[in-house]
Amino acid sequence: MSTEKKNYLLPIIVMIFLFGMISFVTNLASPMGDILKFQFKVANWMGTLGVFANFIAYAVMGYPAGNLLQKLGYKKTALIAIAIGFIGVGIQTLSGTLESFGIYLLGAFIAGFSMCLLNTVVNPMLNSLGGGGNKGNQLIQIGGSFNSLCGTAVIILTGILIPEGIKNAQISNVFPLMYAALAIFAFAFLVISLTTIPEKVKVEEKVVEKSKYSALSFRHFILGAIGIFVYVGVEVGVPNVLNKWLQNPDLDILGLGGKGNAEAIAGSVTATYWLMMLVGRLLGAAIASKVSAKAMLTVVSIVGLVLTLAAMFASSTTFVDLPVFKNGADGLFGLEKVPINAALLVLVGLCTSVMWGGIFNLAVEGLGKFTEKASGIFMVMVCGGGILPLLQNGIVDATGGVGYLTSYWVIVVGLAYLLFYALVGSKNVNKDIPVE
Repeated sequence: MSTEKKNYLLPIIVMIFLFGMISFVTNLASPMGDILKFQFKVANWMGTLGVFANFIAYAVMGYPAGNLLQKLGYKKTALIAIAIGFIGVGIQTLSGTLESFGIYLLGAFIAGFSMCLLNTVVNPMLNSLGGGGNKGNQLIQIGGSFNSLCGTAVIILTGILIPEGIKNAQISNVFPLMYAALAIFAFAFLVISLTTIPEKVKVEEKVVEKSKYSALSFRHFILGAIGIFVYVGVEVGVPNVLNKWLQNPDLDILGLGGKGNAEAIAGSVTATYWLMMLVGRLLGAAIASKVSAKAMLTVVSIVGLVLTLAAMFASSTTFVDLPVFKNGADGLFGLEKVPINAALLVLVGLCTSVMWGGIFNLAVEGLGKFTEKASGIFMVMVCGGGILPLLQNGIVDATGGVGYLTSYWVIVVGLAYLLFYALVGSKNVNKDIPVE
C-alpha cells in the first residue's frame, strides 16, 4: 500500500501543473480584451467578449465533460483537453496574423472547452489522490496556488510586452505568450502520455449499472453547484470592474488629470489582486489539513463581505499607498497612490483564493460514485465567471456609467450566499442514498 502511495507523487505534480495551465490561458483573455478594444476600435463591452466566450464554453461543455471523464478516465480526458487547448491557442495566435476579431473569439471559445475539460479532470483527481477530506482540500489549495502564480505572471508579462502603452498595443505584441502557451500544451501532452495515472472509475462497470439516483439527488451538491456559479462570478467580477473603474478617463478616479497612465496603474492593481489570491492559496494550503473546508469557507466569506462593503462606502477621495506590480522606469514593483476602495477590493483576493477548494470539497463529500459526473456539472456552473461581471457592468451602464462601486452589490449578494452555503447548505441531508 505504501509503494502505491509513493507512485502517486508524479500524477499529483502533473495535475498541479495542469492547474497552472488553466489560469495561464484563462487569464490571458483579460489583458487581451484591452488589446482587442484598441486594436480593433470596438466598444468597451466587446473587449470583454473573449473572457465571456472562454467562460460560456464551460456552460456548453461542462456536463459532457463529466460524461467524458466517466467513460474515458482521467488520462485520456486530460490528453483530449490538452489537444483542444493547443488548437484554441493556435487559432488565437492566427487571429493576430490575420488581424481578425472574430477568429480571436473563436479561438477563445475553443480554448474555453479545453479549460473546462482540464478543470473536470484536475479537481476530482487531486481530491481523490489526497483521499478526500482535509488532505484532498489541501492538494486542491496547492494546485490553486500554482494556478494563481501563473495567472499573475500572465498579466505582468503582458505589461512587459507592451512597452508603448495599451492604446498602441497589437495582438502580435503578445505572440511570445501565445508561443509559450503552445509549448506548455505540447510538453504537458508528452508528460501525461508517458505518465501512469491511477483511474478511480472502471468504465465497464459504470456502463452496465444504472442508478435511479444522481449527483443532483444530493441537496448539498445542488447548493454547492450554485455556489461555484456565484464564486467564479465573484472572483472574476471583483478585479474586472475595479480595473474599469480605475482607468475610466472621464471619472479620473486616480486624480492624474490626464498626466499619468491610468491604464497601467489599473492593470497593476488588478495584477496585485491575483497576487493576493496566490498568497491566500499558499496560506490555505498550509492550514487546509488542520482546518475544515466549512470553517475556512465561513471565515473568508465573512471577511470578504466586510471588505467589499467597506470598499463600497469608503470615500474614494481617500488615497493610500498600495504596493503593486508595474512596468515602469523604476522597476516592476513599487508603490502607487490609489483610492482606499481599490486597496480594500484587492484584499478580497485573499478571501476568494481558497473558496473553490472549500466549495468543491464540501459539495462532493459523500457522493462516492457520483463524483465524476458532479465535477462535470460544476464545470457548467463556471459560466458564472462570464455572467456575473456582465451583470455588474449592466448596473454601471444603468447608472450612467458612474455606478462602479454600486455594482458591487452583486458581489455582496454572492458572498452572502457562500456564507449561507458554508453554515447551512453544505450539510449532507441525503446520507441514505447508496454511493458505492
